[in-house]
Amino acid sequence: MANLKDLKNRIASVKSTRKITKAMQMVSAAKLRRAQEAAEAARPYAERMNAVMAGLSASVGGSDSAPRLLAGTGSDKTHLLVVMTAERGLCGGFNSTIVRLARQAANQLLSEGKTVKILTVGKKGREQLKRDFGQHFISHVDLSEVKKLGYGNAQAIAKEVISRFDAGEFDVATIYFNRFQSVISQIPTEQQVIPAAYDAEGGASTVYDYEPDEQEILADLLPRGIATQIFTALLENGASEQGARMSAMDNATRNAGEMIEKLTIIYNRSRQAAITTELIEIIAGAEAL
Repeated sequence: MANLKDLKNRIASVKSTRKITKAMQMVSAAKLRRAQEAAEAARPYAERMNAVMAGLSASVGGSDSAPRLLAGTGSDKTHLLVVMTAERGLCGGFNSTIVRLARQAANQLLSEGKTVKILTVGKKGREQLKRDFGQHFISHVDLSEVKKLGYGNAQAIAKEVISRFDAGEFDVATIYFNRFQSVISQIPTEQQVIPAAYDAEGGASTVYDYEPDEQEILADLLPRGIATQIFTALLENGASEQGARMSAMDNATRNAGEMIEKLTIIYNRSRQAAITTELIEIIAGAEAL
């Protein structure tokens, strides 16, 4: 039978854990609302940007003068995977679902004889991929000190990716992140950013005359388009992380409550058994006299 003191200490420990998980749940709930509002506010801008870029890229198309960010290098030998995860854990399967998608893509590319390079954004993704793909790491972006994500953070990542592309380090770049759907649902997403791939729906429905020509405008807008895609992914990730953490901490709080109830029952039974044993010993001693 469990020691009463040990059971009492364990109950107190689980109660302390429940207080922590409950507090984390409330903090995540507060952060989720702001993160969700930011992600949802960015979607219309990203969609309109996609429409304009789709129209421009459709008009330039296979032109020999098309910017390299749109036309590509003409090869798909070397792939850069930009894996975006959280800096912290305790958020359920948020990080592991992104890493799983990136790992599957990396293994598929390697099996096809391609060269894979990985740029990680967020500590947790780097930790999970390090064992199997550490030799493929080329850079890491640390956002642990960033209190509020801004467009400047996305621009810095986009600038590094584009500079590596201009240096001929890779042919295709793809970002991996979680798209926020609800508190209990985040969708692992992969999105190619170089060569720029835009959904043509809605992009060519309106005809514009551009001054200067489309090639010059594209050359200026493409880096901004890549930064916008990365910024949108960071915002979606931020909302997804808080939603996943809120859900995980809610489950942890409930589990702690159930464990406290079970331990309390065991404690009461053990205490009653100890009292009964003492009474039997007293009665037996009295009869012996």
